[in-house]
Amino acid sequence: MSFRIRAARDEDLQPLYEMAKLTGGGFTNLPPEKDALRAKLVRSHAAFARDTNDELVDDLFVLILENADTGEVRGTCQIFTRVGQTWPFYSYRIGTVTKHSRELERTFRAEILSLVNDLEGCSEVGGLFLHPSERAGGLGMLLARSRYLFIRRHRPRFAERVLAELRGVIDEAGGSPFWDGVAGRFFGMNFQQADEFNATHGNQFIADLMPKHPIYTAMLSESARAVIGLPHPSGRAAMRMLEAEGFAFENYIDIFDGGPTMTARTDQVKTIRDSQVSYVLAIGDATGSAIVAAGRLESFRTGYGKVSPNGDGVVIDAATAKLLDIKIGDEIVYAER
Repeated sequence: MSFRIRAARDEDLQPLYEMAKLTGGGFTNLPPEKDALRAKLVRSHAAFARDTNDELVDDLFVLILENADTGEVRGTCQIFTRVGQTWPFYSYRIGTVTKHSRELERTFRAEILSLVNDLEGCSEVGGLFLHPSERAGGLGMLLARSRYLFIRRHRPRFAERVLAELRGVIDEAGGSPFWDGVAGRFFGMNFQQADEFNATHGNQFIADLMPKHPIYTAMLSESARAVIGLPHPSGRAAMRMLEAEGFAFENYIDIFDGGPTMTARTDQVKTIRDSQVSYVLAIGDATGSAIVAAGRLESFRTGYGKVSPNGDGVVIDAATAKLLDIKIGDEIVYAER
């Protein structure tokens, strides 16, 4: 089978909804709510259609993983160009307070959580979901890296720093130990209710209701402390992929489930930094295994293929040309697989 990444369309609403129902909760960027998903598609259409300039504004791009043989939608991912412009972007930053007592001749160090907007203005890669039946053959990697090639292709539209939020630990009942131990005490709603509200209305209610003073983690329940900065078990592979691309955990966590927020300098993300832009000189024998992207904005498409440098350009194999509708003379962006 052959798979490719393309821009989301209106007819993808139902497949997106069906995938959203499989996430198991805590997946803010892919809520199982048709109106919220429809609003994302409308916003994405507007972003893809804005081809008059390359300004850095508040855009959302939704990409789809498609089985090229059957047309079935099997996964999705999203790219936010600049977070915190429409709604505030809150994180908890893990810090330390140190105090010394002369009388006791002891130094005390306490871990604290501070509500911050430090990451406001960054770009974000998120919303990555692969259908459970397709979690083999490198398709998760294809989805993840397609976002970086999209950024490389449209670099002026993205910020100097990029982040990725990983879903935190969710228990078997769909609850969050972190939420129960921290925010749930102030909001009068459980994690699922807060997560759904955030997905459809934004998180301004956090600023309205959350206490502004730092929270000492020693005062939290053991179950809440134990999950701070940990990804959901299903997100460990995603965390490793982010680390391989140069993302790092810098003590920022999600305000809802305590999951880690990974950050990187955009131009230092491995796939962005190491990708090459070239023209297709021929379609024929090619040996280099690569992830290949062609087109811009709404015509952007990505897939795995074969690419071999040849003088001032490249040669790609016939299967890649067919999968991504590439012709001789087209410009492509590619990175080693």
